[in-house]
Amino acid sequence: MRATDEGLLQSLHEGMFETPLWHGFLNRLRSRTGARYASLILRLVDRDTAVQIYAGPPPPEDIRALFVEGGLRDPLPYRTMRPDRVYALDDLLDRSEPEQRAYCTRILEPLGLSDMRAVRVVEPTGVDVCLFCTGGREIDASVGALFRALVPHLRIALRCHVALERERFRATVTSQMIDRLRIGWFTLDAQCRVIEATDNIRQLFQWGTLLRLGGHDRLQPTSPAIDRALVTLVRRFATGSEASPQAFVLAQDPWVDMLVSPAPASATAATVIASPRPAVAIAYVRGDRRSLADRCGQLAGLFGLLPSEARLAWMMAQVSSIPEAARAVGISVQTARSYSKRIYAKTGASGHPDLVRIILTSVLAIS
Repeated sequence: MRATDEGLLQSLHEGMFETPLWHGFLNRLRSRTGARYASLILRLVDRDTAVQIYAGPPPPEDIRALFVEGGLRDPLPYRTMRPDRVYALDDLLDRSEPEQRAYCTRILEPLGLSDMRAVRVVEPTGVDVCLFCTGGREIDASVGALFRALVPHLRIALRCHVALERERFRATVTSQMIDRLRIGWFTLDAQCRVIEATDNIRQLFQWGTLLRLGGHDRLQPTSPAIDRALVTLVRRFATGSEASPQAFVLAQDPWVDMLVSPAPASATAATVIASPRPAVAIAYVRGDRRSLADRCGQLAGLFGLLPSEARLAWMMAQVSSIPEAARAVGISVQTARSYSKRIYAKTGASGHPDLVRIILTSVLAIS
């Protein structure tokens, strides 16, 4: 009996993407061996958490209890199973022991379960999997040979599954962090078409108030000036021309800005795999949930600023110079410089860059 029969290996490696996991593989294995039951038991590093996956009818609880919950023998069979070795039922149960012999005659034999083949495979992080086929006379030496042939492939599939789950966990944590920081990103091809985007940016596209998607996912900022500048910038990235990252202010109340940079080589390679359109630019969008009035009120309360000082301080934290902040709040540059001195004194900032640090690392950043 060969492991390659009837696409068994293909279904094993594709099984990590199925729901339930490895369902197709277990169905093929059950059909190929004639087993009554085919099951995988995934056990996490702590060895107390087990997930059982099966094909066909669910294995009787008495069988599950033998390998998952215990009660018949201690230690449980999986604890004494050496990795990569194929075991028969008599290797896992001691028929000379009265209780275990009674288990066979009272539970297994009435179900027509006279034999079993089982193998345990361990992944380097400590996660292990036990593969079982249980049945009658059809569970013979040929099934054991099949299990031995499957061992290296089962180890690869398990390792890939663990790596995939680890990356899914990291992606979830990263996504939550990005959402808390009110940052999102999306990638663009040479025609300014969106390739990939975080969920919060997808929502922004759906709202259509600042950025929206046109035909063929072409990015369309609501500001025509930003649209023209963005198209020019992305074309320069696509042709390899010297171009620096550029920032765009999408809205001032609440504040939303965007930094567009050339896509790193790793991002370009990744999009070739996921999409025929390579990414040439990546845009980072940062938005505030609070209005300017809310932020100014919070700043005034936090540092004891006057309302006029708070408005200027918040704008100074968003732009790169005092003249820009002055224009944004509608005061003269001379007045802004006068206000800034009082702002520095009240916040303890040594200058404009330090004020930006103090405001953006204060509790306002998470409010």
